[in-house]
Amino acid sequence: MKMAYPKSYNPFADDDDDETFQSADGNFDGDSGLSPAERKQRYLQQEVMRTAQSAVDSSYRSVGLIYQSEKMGVETAEELMRQGDVLKRTDKMLDNMDEDLKTSQKHINSIKSVWGGLVSYFKGKPEQPNPPPEEPKPYRANERLENALVTSRGQEDKYQASHPNLRKLQTEGFGATATVDGGSIVQNGNPQNKYLRQAHQTLDNNLDEMAGGLSRLKNLGLGLQSEIDSQDDSINSLLNKADKMDSKISNTNQQIKRLK
Repeated sequence: MKMAYPKSYNPFADDDDDETFQSADGNFDGDSGLSPAERKQRYLQQEVMRTAQSAVDSSYRSVGLIYQSEKMGVETAEELMRQGDVLKRTDKMLDNMDEDLKTSQKHINSIKSVWGGLVSYFKGKPEQPNPPPEEPKPYRANERLENALVTSRGQEDKYQASHPNLRKLQTEGFGATATVDGGSIVQNGNPQNKYLRQAHQTLDNNLDEMAGGLSRLKNLGLGLQSEIDSQDDSINSLLNKADKMDSKISNTNQQIKRLK
């Protein structure tokens, strides 16, 4: 006769518990002198240690990812600043071209007028050349981005230290090999075991690092957005200048052809 079990019943649950706590020789974790309840408590304590180890490792990975994101943000900001410098130089170049076209237009007008040409001939005074174009000043990003860059660039050493290939975690004593005899696991809400205290302290430190890193990432992101908006305006201005310059060049070419 088959025994009826509830739907939620797991027929392998008891076997799993036995396999979990009982070793091949019939002992539990090598502690044959302990009662089943004590052995189970010891196993649960070790699980707490393993969980602490996992939490510490996860926090280190999170800190490393934040520093990595910050480094990428700094590199993006530096590339944006180089792009901004190119835009500024292009704008200055268009201004210089506009001045050259104005000078060319004066010459064309002078050639068109016979009297203007004769006056220029007998006057004999050479026209003053245009002053050499000024070199544009070094490009400056918006203040928010520059401040964020100064702060984030100071984290380079921490990024290197948090890199998975360079970081060596000090986790001795955690996990399954940790001793659980250093005191009670938790007492009055506070960990009494020295390894758990160390884990909690490490987690607190890493959480502080994560909070600081996220704050810097926020400032960096806002600075990048401001710089992108500013450069969008510069690009629109350049496009307008380029269109006007194209029209002036086309008009000048037409005038030169008519002089032939």
